[in-house]
Amino acid sequence: MATATTPSSASFATHSMDADDVFAAMGIAGFGKATRKRELDPNRFDKAKRDVKEDESVPSAGPSTPGIAQSRVDSRASPEGSAEPGPQPSANQNQEEPEYDPSDDEDDIEGDFPTTHELTMKDHTKVVTALGMDPSGARIVSGSHDYDCKLWDFGGMTMECKPFKSWEPSGSYPINETKFSHDGTKFLVIPATFQPRMYDRDGTELAVYIKGDPYLRDMKNTAGHVAEVMDCSWHPKDPKTFITSSADSTVRIWDADNKRKQKTVIVVKSKDRGGRTKVSACSYSPDATLIGGACTDGAVHLWQTNSNFVRPHRTIEGAHAKGSETGSLTFSLDGHTVMTRGGPGDDTLKLWDTRAFKKPIAVREGLPAVYPRTNAVFSPDDRYVVTGCGPTVSGGSASLVFMKKENLEVVKRLSVDSTPVKVMWHAKLNQIVAGLANGRIVVLYSPESSHNGAKLVMSKGPARKVTIEDMADALSAPNIITPHALPMFRDMEAGRGTKRKREKDRMDPRKSRRPELPVTGPGKGGRVGASATQHVVQNLVRDTTRDVDPREALLKYADVAEKDPKWTGAWKVNQPQAVFAEEPVEEKEDDIL
Repeated sequence: MATATTPSSASFATHSMDADDVFAAMGIAGFGKATRKRELDPNRFDKAKRDVKEDESVPSAGPSTPGIAQSRVDSRASPEGSAEPGPQPSANQNQEEPEYDPSDDEDDIEGDFPTTHELTMKDHTKVVTALGMDPSGARIVSGSHDYDCKLWDFGGMTMECKPFKSWEPSGSYPINETKFSHDGTKFLVIPATFQPRMYDRDGTELAVYIKGDPYLRDMKNTAGHVAEVMDCSWHPKDPKTFITSSADSTVRIWDADNKRKQKTVIVVKSKDRGGRTKVSACSYSPDATLIGGACTDGAVHLWQTNSNFVRPHRTIEGAHAKGSETGSLTFSLDGHTVMTRGGPGDDTLKLWDTRAFKKPIAVREGLPAVYPRTNAVFSPDDRYVVTGCGPTVSGGSASLVFMKKENLEVVKRLSVDSTPVKVMWHAKLNQIVAGLANGRIVVLYSPESSHNGAKLVMSKGPARKVTIEDMADALSAPNIITPHALPMFRDMEAGRGTKRKREKDRMDPRKSRRPELPVTGPGKGGRVGASATQHVVQNLVRDTTRDVDPREALLKYADVAEKDPKWTGAWKVNQPQAVFAEEPVEEKEDDIL
């Protein structure tokens, strides 16, 4: 049996080889057009690589160890292909090998920060004071002092780096804050007005929350803010709950579905004259058990979410300089560390422990904040802190400052073109987004440790220019049209396959041409409202004009016109008898014949 199958298999292999040789001789490589493989340029990220300056070098983060550092440099500097090997230690020489120190791994922090490459997005004309990113890292919403909000999408962005939507939420008012919800379906925009606004991820307005009565003294009785809203924060677990802080000395908890009134009002009492202060920053803790607020009188308050919010759970008076606007209040992932960034006039960064909320556990001074909205954020691994720093009085350039979380020791300074105001460090992308004072948004990333985001834009490369050959191919390509694929040639039989389409069109008010529904309650949008008793009142006093015979109504004044010709007295002498047009007499058919 084996001897019978072997010749057939060999003959089949020989036949297939002969067919391949014939195809190769005729120049036929296969059927159909060969698909050209897209080859990515291995050096595509080098165009966006930052120029490393001397002041950006990583300083030592603690007591230096010259022996270990020198051995590292020597091992890197020795070339692999050198003809002369380095001096070898003698066998009888006692050389102590340095012990392993876990802190040495932290000294080499260059790989911890994705700052080797950058992507610049230019569309704002003034300082960028608000940044928000969705949890997936696909979209960015930005706000500026040029009154505009802009939506950026990394997936659909070209090398020109332009937003796909731009609009003015509140006319000529700057934007204080923008934040995406934790489910990524909507985001908040906080303009410098009394009313927060909510949009979906495509920029469609969903709600404008109510403005309170400014003539009421008790803030608990107002349905909304009565002064400028300054900050906001989403609930970390409930995507329909968020808080806002305002210059009316309140923090308000809102239900995203109810734009007519907030759920709870937290009245912040100050020791200043008048008992009011501006709450410039607010935030939820990661477990949603605490709400933090920083005020312009220098105090920082913490409230428990399960309390009645009559008085704060923890309070620190004089946490920052009095009269300065604290740029941000941020909770770390451990849940008990709070970071506050002082504004202009304070220029400090402080860490607090909620378990011993009496004095800061670490303070870093000498961080000039040029703009009040300057913030600070934790790294995704909760090991570092990054904030923006403006130029000092003695000189220097604007920079991003990276510090250790334990003691706020500066480990890296990254020079930028303009003062960074808003900073974000996305955990999923491992990319740093900074809004600058010159209106630009800089995305810092690393080709090795970052994912998607700016790498998607840089991988696309510049758009290929259209050549004459492309135009000639487009003109010479025939257009193949199948008639039955066009809508006008389709055979749509009545009652066949159209029931579901009719039901779907019936639900669409535009396709079904549904008239506008009557307005219930007070009128709005130029339409008069209707009440429950409106139709009853209209039937009580009816207009009977349509019930009157018009001929009888005119003949009622015939006698009056003859006795007192008030308006036709000019014809009384010349033409006392009225002359009317003669009615044409229709001729009969018999007379015509």
